[in-house]
Formats: sequence, structure tokens, C-alpha cells
Amino acid sequence: MPGSRSYFDVDHLAAALRPHGLIPRGGFALTSDDGLGEGTLVMVGNAGPDMWAAFAQHAESGPDPLDRWTKRAIDPLAERFGAQAVYPFDRPHPPFQRWAMRAEGLRASPLGILIHPDYGLWHAYRAALVVPGSVEGASADIQSRHPCDSCSEKPCLNACPVDAFTPGGYDVPACAAYLSSAAGESCKAEGCAARNACPVGPEFRYPEPQVRFHMAAFSRSVTAG
Repeated sequence: MPGSRSYFDVDHLAAALRPHGLIPRGGFALTSDDGLGEGTLVMVGNAGPDMWAAFAQHAESGPDPLDRWTKRAIDPLAERFGAQAVYPFDRPHPPFQRWAMRAEGLRASPLGILIHPDYGLWHAYRAALVVPGSVEGASADIQSRHPCDSCSEKPCLNACPVDAFTPGGYDVPACAAYLSSAAGESCKAEGCAARNACPVGPEFRYPEPQVRFHMAAFSRSVTAG
């Protein structure tokens, strides 16, 4: 990066994100096809329970509390680092899944969720920063370590009580109907049975309050169609 911006590297960003339980999640050089100008896109996200501990202290009532908290945490950092903040809940929705695959080289699990070789399915992307120039240490390509390649039993595909996840895709109506039933309360309280069955990264599993929070949001989205 040019001398005037040489202070921006992943270590600086990681230190600024740490109080919010967030971490840098890789990045890539932007191209004209991305429509975001020149520079580097740096992904920001969470892994494990740290973000929940930070969010729970400042959560507010009302709609989309996690989205609002994320903006309160990231917007000042974007200004501080001279970056543009982009969020997965912006409209129109940015292609965060594709960006994540470019930034960290992740691939999808049989459930359709991007799986990390260390964090398993217990991670997410909360924002992206468009930074002028290049960013030291932004690349985090780990695509050679796709854990599903060596997972012969695929327990995630056998754990769903209504077999909503198959090699052919995700049966949304079956999942939605189950979550709307009395039997589906177990998934709402304890988390998606298929996701819980994944053997990768169990030490990063979200705490129960976070699981219930995300499952409530997920249930609302799938039952609403």
C-alpha cells in the first residue's frame, strides 16, 4: 500500500475488531467487475462465541438487533481506516457468499453453508471493508483444506428429522413445516440437528443463547417463504 496508508494491515484491523468479538476473514483485490472501485475488499466476521459475548452486552430490542449492532461497531472503524463498509443486509444484497469463497477459498458443505477447516459451520461474515490500495496480509486462501473431502460418513445428511438436506439440495418446505410444528421446538432450542452433527470445529460451537437467537431468525425466514 502507498506510504500514506501503510499503517493499514491485518494486525491493525484485528486489534480494532477484537473488542467486538470480530475478526478479519481474508480479502482480495477488487476488479472492475465487482463494481466497488479500486482497492482491496477485506471480509469481517466471527467464529465461535466471542461475538455473541460482545453483542449480548449491547443488544437492543426491536427488529434486526444484530444488524444494527454490527453497523454501530463497524461504521466508526471504516471511517477510522478510510474504508467503505458494506453489509450483507444492504439492499440490493451484495454477493457475500461469493466474496467469502474468494477471500478465504472456502467451499460449501453438504448443507449449503460454507465450511471452514477449523471453525466448521460455526462462523459467519458480518461486513466487508473496501480499502484503497493493497492490504498487507489480507489473503487467507485455505481452499486446499476442505474438510468435507475426507468426511466419508457425512453425518450432517442423516441427522435432520425430516431429511431436508440431501445430495440433491435443501427441501425448504419440509424444513419450514417441521419448524412450525411442536416437534420443531427442539431444533429452535438446540439448533439445527444437521448443523450440530458436523464433526468439524465443535469447540467453536455457538453458546445456547446465540443458537436460539439465530434459529429464531432462521425459522422466521423459512416459514415466511
